[in-house]
Amino acid sequence: MNTNKPNKELSMEHLQVRVYDNRKEMGFAAGKAVASRIRELLQMQELVTMIFAAAPSQNEFLQTLVSEPGIDWKKVIALHMDEYIGLPENSPQHFRNYLEEHIINLVHPGEVHFLNGNAESIADECRRYSELLVDNPVDIVCCGIGENGHLAFNDPPVADFLDPQIVKVVELEKICRQQQVNDGCFPSLDHVPTHALSLTIPALLSGRYIYCMVPGSAKAAAVRDTLFGPITTSCPASILRRHFRVVLYLDTDSAAQL
Repeated sequence: MNTNKPNKELSMEHLQVRVYDNRKEMGFAAGKAVASRIRELLQMQELVTMIFAAAPSQNEFLQTLVSEPGIDWKKVIALHMDEYIGLPENSPQHFRNYLEEHIINLVHPGEVHFLNGNAESIADECRRYSELLVDNPVDIVCCGIGENGHLAFNDPPVADFLDPQIVKVVELEKICRQQQVNDGCFPSLDHVPTHALSLTIPALLSGRYIYCMVPGSAKAAAVRDTLFGPITTSCPASILRRHFRVVLYLDTDSAAQL
């Protein structure tokens, strides 16, 4: 396994793309790259602020990242990018549970801030988390792309490249909700919440560096549209082509339509 030699590389505008033989190699390469960036930034600044996605697409990446030596996690501020609204408090599908299991409880960052989709006032929660992001400019965003091209929960009907908000309430598109079933997170569509809190696209693009991990054949069409379609909210991830420091990590399945 060689993190420096993907089997294919290309670029589309500013977006750099690296394709690996399988999702394990993809995640390994991405984890190594993000670990290296954290170490580099901590040599130049006191703290590093990171945003993490909570999805099965991130499994292999996070497995590598948490095992990397030489990272002072006490100097990392960890946030996440979306959370369901109204899901029972003890539900395992909360995104904070995924992040606690796959990274937070393994490396213990110095600060961890989760979105609360069960807050008494959702409007106040949006304000609270927006203020966190203003006070802690984002260094690294670790994300994926949805089957409908979404970033976080910015599905095509609600995505706004010029969104004035930082965190907002969104209604989830059916294809997005079905993806949660396809990923094995919910038993059926009826169990998937219809609304969520999400960082907006400008909030995500405010990150200095973006690492986007997208494995699997179910994402192939979204990857194709991200790279070769018009830059439009009908495929929200297409806006990644306008960010100067994005690397998109694919496996051969997700790159099948390139």
